[in-house]
Amino acid sequence: MRLVSFERNGKAALGVREGDKVRVLGEETLESLLARGVNLLAYANSQGSQEEYVDPAGLKFLPPLSRPPKIICVGLNYADHTAESPYKQPEYPTLFFRVATSLIAHEQPMIRPRVTDSEGLDFEGEIAAVIGEGGRHIAKADALSHVLGYSVFNDGSVREYQFKAPQWTVGKNFDGTGAFGPDLVTADELPPGIKGLKLETRLNGEVVQSASTNDMIYDVATLISVISEAITLEAGDVIVTGTPAGIGWARTPKLLMKAGDVCEVTVEKIGTLRNVIADEAAI
Repeated sequence: MRLVSFERNGKAALGVREGDKVRVLGEETLESLLARGVNLLAYANSQGSQEEYVDPAGLKFLPPLSRPPKIICVGLNYADHTAESPYKQPEYPTLFFRVATSLIAHEQPMIRPRVTDSEGLDFEGEIAAVIGEGGRHIAKADALSHVLGYSVFNDGSVREYQFKAPQWTVGKNFDGTGAFGPDLVTADELPPGIKGLKLETRLNGEVVQSASTNDMIYDVATLISVISEAITLEAGDVIVTGTPAGIGWARTPKLLMKAGDVCEVTVEKIGTLRNVIADEAAI
């Protein structure tokens, strides 16, 4: 099942992508349904009598979840990316949080901030895992049963601010820099733990990142187990699983995004997330 969140009549709505159409399920958000513990497949089937379809080409998409309980990001989860960074490969997952106000949807502008000392905005194509059933101290063997599904993420990073301090929080949380969507594909439609999927990022049509999820150092099950040792995971939490090599900051000369650029992240079997870059002052 491919769930999409979008704006309809000025309100958030939820739908299921079926072929080249989206079947409207209603105005209850995915966050609300997950918080209530609703079986989404049964819910989608029960809403089928409405038989209301819309053309996705005309939709104003929203992130699959606009205000998830937590957004937990994983840094340095591909060895080739760590090698191009100023860090040594850690022996424990590098975790940091994103905030909901940083999120944008498919086909919404990704915002290059107007801070005076920012050279630009960098791309990081990633895959986001969405938790369907929460818990604490989740065993690795059971971890994948806690995943509702997966989506595409672009962890837009303002590098100067990321490196101003040992903590990366500010550089990873400028408003309008975390692109997310468009589809949330349920885990039953994908290889377990998203093993063996190709991830590719393109800037203005040029491939700048390309990798297999097999290259992740900490796989999805490990991440869930490790995170839940310390933090109670809740339904609707998002885990952004890391980016491979090829970031613009590590290139010579640097390849940073500017207004008018188009950044696309494609993940095999999940879909393509597309955003045009816009300067904050122009918004």
